[in-house]
Amino acid sequence: VSLVESGGGSIASGGSLTLSCAAPGYSGSPYCLGWFRLAPGTERGGVARISRAGATSYADSVKGRFIISQDNAESTLSLKMNNLEPEDTATYYCAFDRGASIPTCHERRTFTDSGRGTQVTVSS
Repeated sequence: VSLVESGGGSIASGGSLTLSCAAPGYSGSPYCLGWFRLAPGTERGGVARISRAGATSYADSVKGRFIISQDNAESTLSLKMNNLEPEDTATYYCAFDRGASIPTCHERRTFTDSGRGTQVTVSS
């Protein structure tokens, strides 16, 4: 699966960005999608997940600030990021978890497919 992220950039603390993800040529309906991020010197961290049923889950660090959503008609995934903080600076990756079912989507911690990432830089 080829995943393509867009929407990253540089922004001041407190600002908002919306990341988008498309899967050109992919016609499937994965049970579980999400975003993770990677910052220099840190381990990869899950940010948010959404199941095909529409249930969502978030990392504690982004709860109340980030919103994950999917547009099944357009086959796109989005991440609306509000009140950004310098600690949110990272490369953000769109991902599928083809090993998950709808019930297990939010129990898992790994993804099976991801894109190349888009950089988000938040300045203080």
